Amino acid sequence: MKVRNSLKSLRSRHRDNRIVRRKGRLYVINKTNRRFKARQG
Repeated sequence: MKVRNSLKSLRSRHRDNRIVRRKGRLYVINKTNRRFKARQG
């Protein structure tokens, strides 16, 4: 999992990426291709 300042660029790398807020943190998750994971905060 990557920790990045900007998640918008990571979300555009795959069409199934989703941005999710959990516990005050922003996450990029992908159900189909699980290597695209990142968090911010």
